[in-house]
Amino acid sequence: MKYFKVLLIPFFTAVLLTGCKQHQEARRPVSQSSGSFMKQSIARNKKMIAGEEDQIKTVIKSDPSKKYIASKKGYWYYYETRNLADSLTPKKGDIALFDYEVKDLKGNIIYSQEELKPQVYKVDKQEIMMGLRDGIKLMRKKEKVHFLFTSHMGYGYHGDNNKIGTNQPLLCTVTLHDFMTEAKYNAQIQASAVPKIKPAVKQTIKDTLTN
Repeated sequence: MKYFKVLLIPFFTAVLLTGCKQHQEARRPVSQSSGSFMKQSIARNKKMIAGEEDQIKTVIKSDPSKKYIASKKGYWYYYETRNLADSLTPKKGDIALFDYEVKDLKGNIIYSQEELKPQVYKVDKQEIMMGLRDGIKLMRKKEKVHFLFTSHMGYGYHGDNNKIGTNQPLLCTVTLHDFMTEAKYNAQIQASAVPKIKPAVKQTIKDTLTN
């Protein structure tokens, strides 16, 4: 009986070791599958962006009169109105006052300028479409610029949960009316909130104080 127990000990030890080894090896395909999925996802995204860039290049070629500039950030733009007299552009923390309109690549309006209303934007310190965030910093006062954005510079996979769809490239027309420091903007707001006193009223106040 003792001899039989002695024989069983190596047998159970081998079974346990084999079970542990199998259990450890069973995890490998999970990580391999995950890595493969990531590679496939990256490849799909690259292919999708390349397709959108081809669409944009088709738009550009369709109207050679418009001199588009390729940005290093992966979008294209051309000036409708250019201001060469100034050299300053908005910087981080400035308040930018602008209007814009959003279209699809066929020129159909998604959001009109009237719908979007005048924008008051604190540069680099507020949430805004990635393309506009970068594009506005290229502009000078009184300039009007047309931007062509791939979806990753716009609203990406999710769209805007309203009129802009999944992975939709966009044409945005932006007019930068003005920009200034936050302190100057706040001072202007306070000044505009002060009631304007008519000249006749001013004279009455002056006469009252004199008497």
